[in-house]
This record gives sequence, C-alpha cells and structure tokens, in this order.
Amino acid sequence: MWLAGFSPKGLALQSLSRPQYRSRGFTLIEVMITVAIIGILAAIALPSYRDYILRGQVVDATNGLAAMRSNMERHFQDNRTYKTSGDFTTPCAVDESKRKVGSFTLSCKTDTPTDTTYVLLATGSGPTNNFVYTINQAGDRSTTGTGSSGWGTCASAWVLKKGQSC
Repeated sequence: MWLAGFSPKGLALQSLSRPQYRSRGFTLIEVMITVAIIGILAAIALPSYRDYILRGQVVDATNGLAAMRSNMERHFQDNRTYKTSGDFTTPCAVDESKRKVGSFTLSCKTDTPTDTTYVLLATGSGPTNNFVYTINQAGDRSTTGTGSSGWGTCASAWVLKKGQSC
C-alpha cells in the first residue's frame, strides 16, 4: 500500500540525487579580497580627503585677511593713517582672540602699520601649521609658507590648493 502522493518512481529519484546544501557565509578568500579592495580605496581616498579639508581651511585665512584689509582701509579713510590715531585704535592692535579665524591667527607684520603702509599675515596652527598668507595695502598677496608637501609658495599670489603653480 502506497501513501497518497508517494510513488516508487519518485522515491527512487530522490534517493539517487545529491543532497541539497545551502551556502552560508563567505569564504576566507572572499573576505580577503574585500579587505584588500577597501585598503586600496582608503589609501587613495585619505590623502585626497586631507587635501580637500586643507583647501576648506585655507579659505578661512583668505576671508579673514580680506575682512581685516577692509577694516584697515576703513580706519585709513577715517584717520588718514593706518596707525592708531588718538582714541581710534588700528585693527592691528585689536585683541588677538578677536583676530582668530578658523585655525588661522591674523596679525600685522612687526614693523607695520606705518602712516601709509601695512602688511597683514594669516598664520596657521593645528592642521594648517606653517601656512602663512600675506597681503599689503596695495593688495599684493603672497604665500610665504605651507605646511604640507605639494603645497608651494608664491611671492605674487595665494596658493589655495595642492599643486597650484604661482
């Protein structure tokens, strides 16, 4: 007597076929290949990301110098000198904590301002250590120091990204 749904023919086929195993997890080779690919991508991406971050921080210096230059010109218009005049303090003499922009500190070169000249500096610290940008009363810009390889210096312009030529 055969049960419903079973036949001797179906039973014979089932016992002759290979057992069905489900694949679970990853092999060691698959994991090693994945780790290698992630390592290669990280080796390419991290330096590019660092340069991208530095480019964003350099903007703080250039914006800060532009704002301080505007303040110096405003002071000159009011007093006909870049130096402190009476009760009117030159922007160079403002408290250093108020001259901090991002990771840069804005200052005036030690022998300036004079009655008709000044040189403003933005000096980096932390991730932008050794980056130094300058501008004077005539608008002449320069990059006198960079803290990272591939970032050049320039006597006539601001270097704003890695590999930029003067």
